[in-house]
Amino acid sequence: MKTKNFWNPVSATILVVMVGILVAAFYFEIISLVFMIGGIILSLLVSSAIHIADQWEKAVVLRMGRFVGLRGPGLFMIIPILDRVDNFIDQRVRVTDFTAEETLTKDTVPVNVDAVVYWTVWDVEKAALEVQEYKKAIFYIAQTGLRDIIGKHELADLLQDREAIALELQKALDEHTNPWGITCQTVGIKDIIIPKSLADAMSKQAQAERERQARVILGTAETEIAEKFSIASQQYRDNPVALHLRGMNMLFEGLKEKGSMVIVPSSALDTMNLGAIGGLAALANQGQEKESQ
Repeated sequence: MKTKNFWNPVSATILVVMVGILVAAFYFEIISLVFMIGGIILSLLVSSAIHIADQWEKAVVLRMGRFVGLRGPGLFMIIPILDRVDNFIDQRVRVTDFTAEETLTKDTVPVNVDAVVYWTVWDVEKAALEVQEYKKAIFYIAQTGLRDIIGKHELADLLQDREAIALELQKALDEHTNPWGITCQTVGIKDIIIPKSLADAMSKQAQAERERQARVILGTAETEIAEKFSIASQQYRDNPVALHLRGMNMLFEGLKEKGSMVIVPSSALDTMNLGAIGGLAALANQGQEKESQ
């Protein structure tokens, strides 16, 4: 809702032209002073009857204080003195920001929530006659509704189901604003701010949960590896040749990556014959060094 200035380009031009003509006629003594003053008054009345509404607006016209209709968009005229344009109502989609500061959730957690509502006036007559300042009314209803919804939900619901919370708030706002000729099209939750101490605690909890999952995954992997080793041991026990080949492969991989290896005496030396394999590998390396020299 807005009130425009009394003057507009059309009415101002008409007034200037008519007053100029009257002054010129008085100067050349074509009309008397009384006629000139009367003409100026008439010019003021005529120019005040001309108004312009923009394409997206409707003008609310009152006659002696009573609503007589809507005018516009474009050029329109009213009856001077009897009629007046109370305000011009914008019918475009508009946006209103609102917040709920330090509001307790269902699980008694203080949060600050920032939201936005998109609304439009679909019935200008109701918006003009049913509510005095519908912009403020929408703001306060939206803020109150948001506080009520926060108090009915836990913090986890607010953080995870923003769309559901916004839809619930939009329906609540529509119930209040529809009788005013206003519809709330969309509500969006922009931000949910929780206390820093609680945010730190939640971060630590999430980190502990990730560590727990990592340990569970590692334990599961160890179990699977143990099962595979158990199956492999059965194969090696019944097939010494396979165990021997495995030992040779392990020695080859170690030498290929590091170039040297320390073999500690163990029962594995007897089972895999690693001593003989190590000697053969050392002789092979010496032979390659001599060839390179």
